[in-house]
Amino acid sequence: MKLKLIIFLILFTGFITAQKTTKLKNEVIKSLNDQSAELINISDTIWGAAEIAFQESISSQTLIKYAKKNGFDVEEGVAETPTAFIATYGLGNPVIGILGEFDALPGLSQNRSSHKDPLEEGAPGHGCGHNLFGTASLGAAVSIKKLIEQGKIKGTVKFFGTPAEEKFFGKLWMARAGLFDDLDVCLDWHPADNTEADVQSSLALVDFIVEFYGQSAHASADPWNGRSASDALELYTHGINSYREHVKPTVRIHYDIQDAGKVVNVVPDYSRIWVRVRDTKREGMTPVYEQVKKMASGAAILANVEHGVRLVSGIHEILPNRAGAMAVQKNLEILGDIEYTQEELDFAIQIQKATMKPIIGIDGKIKPLRETLEHPGGGSTDVGDVSYIVPVVRMGATTAPKGTPWHSWAVVACGGMSIGHKGMIQAAKALSMTMIDMFTNPKLVDEVKKEFKDRKGNYVYKGMVPEGPPPIGQQ
Repeated sequence: MKLKLIIFLILFTGFITAQKTTKLKNEVIKSLNDQSAELINISDTIWGAAEIAFQESISSQTLIKYAKKNGFDVEEGVAETPTAFIATYGLGNPVIGILGEFDALPGLSQNRSSHKDPLEEGAPGHGCGHNLFGTASLGAAVSIKKLIEQGKIKGTVKFFGTPAEEKFFGKLWMARAGLFDDLDVCLDWHPADNTEADVQSSLALVDFIVEFYGQSAHASADPWNGRSASDALELYTHGINSYREHVKPTVRIHYDIQDAGKVVNVVPDYSRIWVRVRDTKREGMTPVYEQVKKMASGAAILANVEHGVRLVSGIHEILPNRAGAMAVQKNLEILGDIEYTQEELDFAIQIQKATMKPIIGIDGKIKPLRETLEHPGGGSTDVGDVSYIVPVVRMGATTAPKGTPWHSWAVVACGGMSIGHKGMIQAAKALSMTMIDMFTNPKLVDEVKKEFKDRKGNYVYKGMVPEGPPPIGQQ
């Protein structure tokens, strides 16, 4: 009889806890419905500003203003970065963080139209949807803040305004300053062409600049008196391209020639190239990086010039967290699929036609939790470095039609209209509901932390950044 009573009490307590959690989740959903008009306005303001790395003054201040309006304690200009900030509310544990990005990409200016139509030719645009990213994350943080303020949950919520993800990787300097060290768990999302809890890693990456220094001369009258920095650059890129055949399939090498001379009739005495090496693991990326650096020395010898190599920054691959992702998955399933109007469906098809992608429309369905791949493809993000400091729980939400080329005008167009807005609100709701799970279920937090420790193992994190402050004002 006593055993039956104990079992009943356990089940009853679990039922009451579940009821309370459901009630809290309904409250944050309502909060985000109430905030939606303001969040869309914030997102559109950032979309219109479209500011690139470390120049996001309007975007940053727009988010800061909303955080202050909602009672957050805001610390601006953190990690020696004018546009980086932290908005905090609450006291004690758990301390749950959420990341928000807001930088744009150069050259992707676009109107809210389904064909290529720049607002301003050559100007930046939000080709990765970061106008939606930072806004949704802050909206989720605000919904949680209200519950802490009302005494319905206990702990601390921190929103991190993180600039320069597309270039330079601003989170690296925030990590170096120890700004993520006190978190128990951190949440993150990214705009995508589907909606799912994210259990995949990303690619480790290193960026560096190679410069060649020669001797100028008249290209016709006395070229023998010149030592061409442009020759060195061409030899270097030839070396890189030959090397591509001899690296593992997981490796990617990119470069951008930034300066190869000014006029045709002068032997150029200076050239510069920005080089990027990636692999699915930092340990695979590093030897390729070292080899590609050595090639610069060889090119300099061949062209009889001097050279220098300068590290820009490097980022880790993401450590996935399936324990946290399962909580995200349940919350996405509670929310259900994103539904679209006929006008939005037509817009999606026009985007696919314009970008020559299969005409399959837009996918707002909740995807099942996938297996975590050992060597995923895709891109890179400085969220990877955060994930080596604190467990990071991630998701993606549909903000563009299926197959839309990312980092393109098409993503900019969708991010400035209702398709992007719907994904943004969906993400904010799922993130806030998952934070409710973190605040009310210590066992879940423990499971997330355990997986983090198991995946990290004995690896000692060290950020890959040059000495000194972030490269504010550099191009």
